[in-house]
Amino acid sequence: MAASNAGFIPATILTGFLGSGKTTLLKRVLEEAHGLKIAVIENELGEESIDAEILVADARENIVQLSNGCVCCTVRDDLRTTLRELGEGRRKGTLRFDRVVIETTGLADPGPVVQTFFVDERIAEAYMLDSVLTLVDGCHAAAQLDQHQEARRQIGFADRLFISKAELAEPGAIPRLQQRLARMNPRAPQRLVQFGDVALPEVFDLRGFNLTSRLEIDPAFLAEPVDHGHEHSAAGGDGAPHTHGRGDEHGAHSDDVKCFVFRSKRAFDASRLERFLAKLVDLYGTRMLRYKGVLHMHGAARKVIFQGVHQLMSSDQGPKWAPDETRQSRVVFIGIDMPEDFIRRGLGDCLA
Repeated sequence: MAASNAGFIPATILTGFLGSGKTTLLKRVLEEAHGLKIAVIENELGEESIDAEILVADARENIVQLSNGCVCCTVRDDLRTTLRELGEGRRKGTLRFDRVVIETTGLADPGPVVQTFFVDERIAEAYMLDSVLTLVDGCHAAAQLDQHQEARRQIGFADRLFISKAELAEPGAIPRLQQRLARMNPRAPQRLVQFGDVALPEVFDLRGFNLTSRLEIDPAFLAEPVDHGHEHSAAGGDGAPHTHGRGDEHGAHSDDVKCFVFRSKRAFDASRLERFLAKLVDLYGTRMLRYKGVLHMHGAARKVIFQGVHQLMSSDQGPKWAPDETRQSRVVFIGIDMPEDFIRRGLGDCLA
């Protein structure tokens, strides 16, 4: 298993609501015979380092605990300091580790944790955020998603979803939950897990999250239209309308985390698109959890890879369009109560 990419330290954020099984999965990963040394940044809401004690019982790892607060808010500066110190220790040879795993509290919003890897220059130069993994409690997730925005945000940020305790759920509950999760975040593969039993290739080196051209965008998650329940033409698009379906008899969940896809075969005008995107993130950046896609730009022989989280946005040149390839822009937006009509109209107005 690769330990780094072009000298960067791979980092994984492990999140999920209270009781979803994050520590169980992490303990399982640490005990695997993978030959990797993993630095774990462990976060709890009290002074007692219970999880850290569990983790180090049988594993020789670097355990770093941030207590007295949530890693995404009151101790965010501690997270930056810890990442810097780990990176500096590794560079000097005083610390030896191959990758970092950050386990957040069950009440954490992953957004600020993710942003840490891009707003701090020293951290951005040392680390590559590989992925956000979200554990979902198969027994209690439906109620948690109904009641807690943090749980919904954790789904929206996920690059991969692991559903635990499925064997304890009521009959029919898991398929309904899977359909609901797919509506909220269709780009995140789902996997049922028992007692943290997950193969390492499903945890590390996923290359699910980056804001630069160091990694090529994964085209698979943009391959098919997202299904939500009604039919319409994408604003500004010039293809056939796509449909959105409810998916199950409980489909009328009022989840504020939703997803939609913008597609168009017409090229974008670069200056108009830049102005609109600047306005978009200024007005609604806090609602936009993840957005990612491939852009067809007027007069450009190469694809443009477009990615972002909240107000942080990046675009870089991708590979050349193949001679027989249909040139088409495709962008997925995942966010909280996003103004879909406004975004579609605005993007449509940016087409050449």
